[in-house]
Amino acid sequence: MGTAAVVAPGVAAAQQQQGGVVQRILVQGNERIEQSTVVSYLPVQPGEMVDSAKMDLALKALFRTDLFADVKVDFQNGDLIVTVVENPIINRVIFEGNKGLKEDKLRDEVTVRPRGIFTRAKAQGDVQRIVELYRRSGRISATVEPQIIELPQKRVDLIFKIDEGPKSGILSVNFLGNKAFSDNDLRDVVVTEESRWYKFFSNNANYDPDRLEYDKEQLRKHYRNRGYYDFRVSSAVAELAPDKNGFVVTYTVDEGPRYRFGKLQVQTTLQKLDKTVLEALVPIRSGTTYQDEAIEQATDALTFAAGAAGFAFVDVRPRYTPDRAKGVVDVTFEVNEGPRVYVDRIDIVGNTQTLDYVIRREMSVVEGDAYNRALVDRSKRQIRALGFFKEVDITEVPGSAPDRTAIQVKVEEQPTGELSFSAGYSSVDQLVLDLGVTQRNFRGRGQDVRARISVGSLRQQIDLGFTEPRFLGRDLAAGVDLYAYRLDYSDFSAYKTSTVGFTLRGNFPLSIDSRGAVRYVLRQEDIDLDGFFCDPTQGQVLSTALCSQIGKRLTSLVGYGARLDRRNDYLNPTRGFYIDFNQDLAGLGGDVNYVRTDIEAAWFHGFTKDFIFSVTGSAGYVLGWAGDDVRINDRYYKGGLTFRGFETAGIGPRDISLQRADALGGKAYAIGTFELTVPTFLPEQYGIKAALFTDVGTLGKLDKRDKTYQPGDLDCLQPSIPDPADPTKFINNPAVPGTRNVCIRDDLSLRASAGVSVFWKSPMGPIRFDFSRILAKEDYDRKELFRFSTSTRF
Repeated sequence: MGTAAVVAPGVAAAQQQQGGVVQRILVQGNERIEQSTVVSYLPVQPGEMVDSAKMDLALKALFRTDLFADVKVDFQNGDLIVTVVENPIINRVIFEGNKGLKEDKLRDEVTVRPRGIFTRAKAQGDVQRIVELYRRSGRISATVEPQIIELPQKRVDLIFKIDEGPKSGILSVNFLGNKAFSDNDLRDVVVTEESRWYKFFSNNANYDPDRLEYDKEQLRKHYRNRGYYDFRVSSAVAELAPDKNGFVVTYTVDEGPRYRFGKLQVQTTLQKLDKTVLEALVPIRSGTTYQDEAIEQATDALTFAAGAAGFAFVDVRPRYTPDRAKGVVDVTFEVNEGPRVYVDRIDIVGNTQTLDYVIRREMSVVEGDAYNRALVDRSKRQIRALGFFKEVDITEVPGSAPDRTAIQVKVEEQPTGELSFSAGYSSVDQLVLDLGVTQRNFRGRGQDVRARISVGSLRQQIDLGFTEPRFLGRDLAAGVDLYAYRLDYSDFSAYKTSTVGFTLRGNFPLSIDSRGAVRYVLRQEDIDLDGFFCDPTQGQVLSTALCSQIGKRLTSLVGYGARLDRRNDYLNPTRGFYIDFNQDLAGLGGDVNYVRTDIEAAWFHGFTKDFIFSVTGSAGYVLGWAGDDVRINDRYYKGGLTFRGFETAGIGPRDISLQRADALGGKAYAIGTFELTVPTFLPEQYGIKAALFTDVGTLGKLDKRDKTYQPGDLDCLQPSIPDPADPTKFINNPAVPGTRNVCIRDDLSLRASAGVSVFWKSPMGPIRFDFSRILAKEDYDRKELFRFSTSTRF
């Protein structure tokens, strides 16, 4: 590109070289960049006065663009001459010598990009970024040298030559000044680990100065949550070993005495808040060991209580008064009106698939509302409960004014759709073939669509479903299910059933923490038994309790339910509880009449992220009406996954007229489960979790007709008698009709089991192993001490 000039019309030609009126601007040395672009960066234009100060500003302005490696500005006879040397364009960015870090990770760290402008300052800045990245990965001796290969047309290849050096391991982690806890105890507290040959999956067994700062905070939390209010870390020193093969890390601590909580008070200037009620909400008692976590929980409880009482602007601050002579810390919680802050805007980022309004409608606050942290926390839980996102984070950013704040909702999408074809094997269904299409976030609108075909030895099923979470634009979830399935319980209860039907359902809020549900179900069920066992001409061997169930029935039922859910996290709870109540009435049309009532509740308490204790209880009762008994397929069957240690339908009433002992199901049940998740000490990427469990419960209570002898029933006490026509042969001994059928065992006795469940997110899909030991049972129950199963998430 040649020399270009921009001329100001009507300007005299004769000017002084030190300055004057610019007649023309001449640009020299430019190859790719248009002369008009260069002129646009200048602080002076033709027709304007120029002096040495303005030429200096022009020089700095051009350098600031990063487009030029060198710039010279002269003024001669009215001409402003700008001579430039353009920076080259980057053709490729190449990394050489990197083995410990993948190239993708390095590319994400550097700022230079192909087709970008090359400057030495940018290259040096990226060198420091790469070195820092290696330092954080434990390679403190890593060096990086940038090299440039010049190409035609003012292009360059930028090469980062990397010498990673050896990985700086941790030879030992030592502690000085600790008396209350041993070195081994404190090594479990800090993140930094000693290098060992078997810790090849660990990223914490190398030296990182930032990690030492984090360790100091972990030690502080550990001690202050165990009563050591005065604790501090005097120093954290990492010394390189003489042979430079690793570091020795030493933490010097000052524990101080152990404290208990002293007087606990609440002070407030807010007239509508009752001081006595607030003090009752503080989850701390005098005389207990001092804990920072307890202070945080109390602060959150008071903040939430004030927010629930209508005080959106509240500031809760604990004031500490330690009494070292008595070994107590008095705490006063000051609850005052905080600065008035309103929500300026809500920004949603990271949602590459889900539409904004799907997330916004889960927010408990909107633009213009008073900022309320309790409602913001609730919004986070509700968005997580959608199940669409791997991570959900809500943060505050400065708003347009001091009394305004913006809320940023940052989400990370996770797959919500699935097209699967799988084959598996379980100890119950044997061979299972599964073909499914599901999308829990259809078109990013939050709609749930599914179609599934499942074939196994126990169940064959076709299932279609659709759910609209905001029907008619309201907070009302509506859905429909179409299904046809066949259950083969011949190995457990002698019968098979085929069902075709549909369900219409709705779900709506009752309060902040509770929701209600309504449903209508219409289905036709066909129960089939082996005719040989029920044929009187062949000598009926099954009781009438089973044989009378054969045939088709149409069920038409309406149901309703309510759920109170106060868990801190709907997917992985560590605190809180839920209660679920449901009731169905069958008999509004159709051939079946019964009322079914079910209740389930659970409570969770997390001691740590790895130790979570839960108690779950469920109970149900079904009662026939209008003269109907409860059919065998409408009763409860428990065992397998619902009562570990027993096979499917393994507990409850049973017909023992044959050696097979068929399950009859029960009209009532109650089961309680105590479970404690425990660490497996395996890397998280293995996806293996474990839990200790105890299941306790009972199942039983048949209708009276099912427990009495009917004509043709077999007497179990005297199953056969000599044939009068031929004494060498025996025939079935019929029982006396109307008397109690001793073949039917129905004891509402307690069953109990305990064991270990292991959950593995394997590449083939989720797999569950249950190892059980029976603690209490009846002699006719069916045990199953080991079970494994696979499942597909829908």
